Amino acid sequence: MEINLKKYYNKNIKRNRYVIHEGGIMKLGKQSYLYVLAIVCFLGVISIALPMTTHGKSANKVVSEKLITKLDLSSWNMGTATVSPDNKHVAFGGTKGHKQFVVVDGKEGKHYDGVGTPIIFSPDSRRVAYAAKIGKKWCAVVDGVEEKHYDGIGEVVFSPDNKRLAYKAKSGNKWVVVVDREEKKNSEALVASLVFSPDSKRMAYVEQKGNKWIVVVDGKKGKLYDRIGAPLIFSPDSKRLSYRAQTGNKQFVVIDEKEEKHYDRVGNTLAFSPNSKRVAYVAQTDSKQFVVVDGKEGKQYEQIGSFIVFSPDNRRVAYVAQTNDEQFVVIDGKEEKHYNGIGDSLGSLVFSPDSKRVAYVARIGNKWCVIVDKAEEKLYDQIGGPIVFSPDSTRVGYHASLKENNWDKWFMVVNRKEGNEYTFGANGVGKIIFGLPDVIHYLILKDESIYFVEEKIE
Repeated sequence: MEINLKKYYNKNIKRNRYVIHEGGIMKLGKQSYLYVLAIVCFLGVISIALPMTTHGKSANKVVSEKLITKLDLSSWNMGTATVSPDNKHVAFGGTKGHKQFVVVDGKEGKHYDGVGTPIIFSPDSRRVAYAAKIGKKWCAVVDGVEEKHYDGIGEVVFSPDNKRLAYKAKSGNKWVVVVDREEKKNSEALVASLVFSPDSKRMAYVEQKGNKWIVVVDGKKGKLYDRIGAPLIFSPDSKRLSYRAQTGNKQFVVIDEKEEKHYDRVGNTLAFSPNSKRVAYVAQTDSKQFVVVDGKEGKQYEQIGSFIVFSPDNRRVAYVAQTNDEQFVVIDGKEEKHYNGIGDSLGSLVFSPDSKRVAYVARIGNKWCVIVDKAEEKLYDQIGGPIVFSPDSTRVGYHASLKENNWDKWFMVVNRKEGNEYTFGANGVGKIIFGLPDVIHYLILKDESIYFVEEKIE
């Protein structure tokens, strides 16, 4: 079903008859849903507030709301929006007539015959890149400047130091890896999974050769395998590289070009410790899964979660496991309390910066709560991530939601204190950023505009 979002917004949402809810528009007081790819999430970073309201007394105080950009819902290409890492800039695609363009902080860019996704910000939030179509050709547009035209562009990647850019491109029947506007490779082999090392000096990608796959690191080709699984992961010190590979019906991890033990299956959960000396991943033998840390196999479970977390001091390891329909967190080999469910997205299980504290999301019945140092906090209808510790490890922040008369009331929770309330979509949770010791930052959407909010913690 196609819905004119602007029409529904002007006619219904502004009059408080409809609310963005769980990816769609829900009429208040009824259970009928009109699903659309609506104003939700912005990659899990923006909070949606339609309209911005407060309900009752708040523990925190909004210090300021800074307008980032206004949205023209009639031209906005839904699903294209992205937020900069520092939470202060927003970019999205738009369409007028037969032309498409990118809007960054309200400024409309050049019109093209097409715009590719995703639109990406550099790690320092100062640069923007995307692919654009001109006639039958495509080019990378970096900071508003068009690069060489190709038959196709894909997978644009900024380096961690923000200075370098790489992407794969197609010229005729050949694939090209372009790094800093230089063509590094030109062959008929398919290319995938471009990645820079954390120090921005090294680059790796996967290349197909016939029915085999190979990893290329700094121009040097590795061993051929039947399959290579994404992602390729450099260690934090940029000296090591790990990835999953398969030969025959066995899978294994390759670290520094050396194959680890072969298993029936290896998950895409590779993780290096912050000091780059330790490695962990999930493996499976028969129907049982377990975590392998530094080559040592842990206890077997029915299922292991989708990520493994090392503590900042490199000493501790945590992950989610399941047995007999109960889920729980395993920290340093010891099982925490069993729950009906555990949050299994990146950021839903975290160590504090000093490595002494742990927080995660758990489900009790049909409610959710955050567990901090084994203590259960208030139950909510939904918890939005990620969980964030303050730099000094003394504060814990997250998003939570309670239903009231078919409205989802969302607010920031910091050390059990609920902040200012907003009514917005279930997927429209914002990333909390701790600024000064008593200030948090996040984004909201209200009145067809995006605002950067600064909230003081009382």
